[in-house]
Amino acid sequence: MTKSPLVSTDWLAQNLSNPDLLVVDGSWYLPQMNRDAKAEYEAAHIPGAIRFDIDEISDPSSGLPHTLPQPHVFASKMRKLGIGDGQVIVVYDGQGFFSAPRVWWMFKVMGVTEVFILDGGMKKWTAENRSTQDGTPPIRPERHFTARLDNAALADRDDVTATIAKSGAKGNAQIIDARAASRFTGEQPEPREGMRSGHMPGAFNLPFNLLTNEDGTFKSPADLAKAFETAGIDVQKPVITSCGSGVTAAVLTLGLTILGARQTRLYDGSWAEWGARQDTEIVTGTE
Repeated sequence: MTKSPLVSTDWLAQNLSNPDLLVVDGSWYLPQMNRDAKAEYEAAHIPGAIRFDIDEISDPSSGLPHTLPQPHVFASKMRKLGIGDGQVIVVYDGQGFFSAPRVWWMFKVMGVTEVFILDGGMKKWTAENRSTQDGTPPIRPERHFTARLDNAALADRDDVTATIAKSGAKGNAQIIDARAASRFTGEQPEPREGMRSGHMPGAFNLPFNLLTNEDGTFKSPADLAKAFETAGIDVQKPVITSCGSGVTAAVLTLGLTILGARQTRLYDGSWAEWGARQDTEIVTGTE
């Protein structure tokens, strides 16, 4: 396998018959996108792909949208989907790069090493007139799944608060927000009711879609490096990624991984937590 976290549509087409390969449809959409991930999967998916629902595979007790479940819960849900140790997992979504990086990150943070993302996703796959199937394929027999949570890849509210304090003292820590610029500045209201607008003090903004090409593929390492540099991020220093609810933050995490960044954490609660609280500091406009 390539060391890159991405695989091409050509590679996947050539390896679909590999019994140790498992394709995962990780599509998920915001309500305002007017798309139904389950219906789209049942209408057409890459042959043999199973559906991974980030709302279903989450921690309902957190009070926040689709946060990471406990390792034993994740392992149990993976076994029921026929996902186990020793498999090579390739994740895709219907948009190209939207929710697939979140699913990829979930596997990575649970200790899976052989997990990759289909560059261009279903968008590129269908544009190339590659084969699809409808319905729901049978789940493979349950396999043992070992979940080992990498706590170093996670950030919580206390971590973010500490990072803000360091940033104010010109420390090394950096927070980067994947939301659109208008949401980051507070000009556009948040889509979730009761959510304050703005961003965390000292945070940088790099909208996730700036890391992708028009055909849904990911930008080249050179273009990724330029995007992070333009946003003010030093990829050699610790970075916390954030977004609206922890989904597109993983797009930034993916870009940082491709660039060789080794100290990245994802704020799972993201703005869904930070913006809903009254004891968190928020700024608007540009700094």
